[in-house]
Amino acid sequence: MTRKTSGPAAARQPRAASGARPDLPNQAAAATPGSRPVVEPAGLRRRLASMLYESMLLLGVLALTFLVPYLILGVGFGLAPPGWFAWLHIFAVLGLYFVWYWRRQGQTLAMQTWRLKLVDAADGRKLGTARCWLRYALAWPSVLLGGVGLLWALVDRDRQFLHDRLARTCIVLLPPAAKR
Repeated sequence: MTRKTSGPAAARQPRAASGARPDLPNQAAAATPGSRPVVEPAGLRRRLASMLYESMLLLGVLALTFLVPYLILGVGFGLAPPGWFAWLHIFAVLGLYFVWYWRRQGQTLAMQTWRLKLVDAADGRKLGTARCWLRYALAWPSVLLGGVGLLWALVDRDRQFLHDRLARTCIVLLPPAAKR
């Protein structure tokens, strides 16, 4: 994915009344052979809605990978792992979920539904594994410390979350799929 313009100068251009940047059109540019579509950064409401949907999906992921094993250990064997291990287990399971999806296609299940994609902020390319883990690790304090990293988007010039700014990532809105 590429933006029409890049660099700090493009990021500081004034926003249109709708909140969109004028250098990033709402529709994908007409693709010519060998070119990539132009995309726009995803809006704050869409990203927050995707996070809400993602949290509902994660209940199923955690039920399968956390609740079931702990029930088997507790009921079947009378074992209760220490609390710190439970938190480490949750961190690892969720990390594997997010990093696997981000690395594989740049989208989790919820992001696919909302047509969002995680890309490198500089060039729009797919992220490497280390950057995915960095973004994941930075998202925890961003969300858990009173949501300060999410509130950051209200003052950020590109409306990016703090963990996206620090990890040099960007969530973009994909164009609608062509109808058949």
